[in-house]
Amino acid sequence: MNISDNCVATFHYTLRDEQGGELESSRGGEPSAYLHGANNIIPGLENALAGHGPGETVEITLPPADAYGLRNAEREQKVPVKHLLFEGRLRPGAVAQLNTSQGRVPVTVLKVGRHSATVDTNHPLAGKTLCFEVEILEVREATGEEIDHGHAHGVGGHQH
Repeated sequence: MNISDNCVATFHYTLRDEQGGELESSRGGEPSAYLHGANNIIPGLENALAGHGPGETVEITLPPADAYGLRNAEREQKVPVKHLLFEGRLRPGAVAQLNTSQGRVPVTVLKVGRHSATVDTNHPLAGKTLCFEVEILEVREATGEEIDHGHAHGVGGHQH
């Protein structure tokens, strides 16, 4: 079975920047799983995986528009430090989580003041060309419950 709408695909991946530097990898840990056609992963990656099957390794290079979008300079804002979740000391360049009315979003700290910080609310990978190496482990029909919920369940997917 190949990846198509309403299938759950389980895979390992390595994500690199344009220069070949590794940004993250699932290898050595649990694989990822997603429900194809439910917008669970970035659109360019989902489109590139369609039609591929178990045992295949797919190399995909995505321009920013097909990944996390272009960087928008207007998405810089000053926020109270108490709304940021971070470990250690807050410093410029650090990635923190900002509590918003829509939930937590990753932000990059640009400047730190006494009680507030200037943050960039663009996704940390916005504006970057991303290179994925994806090893497809399994493809199966999604259950009715997964389709209703809009995501994969079980290992690598969403747990209830």
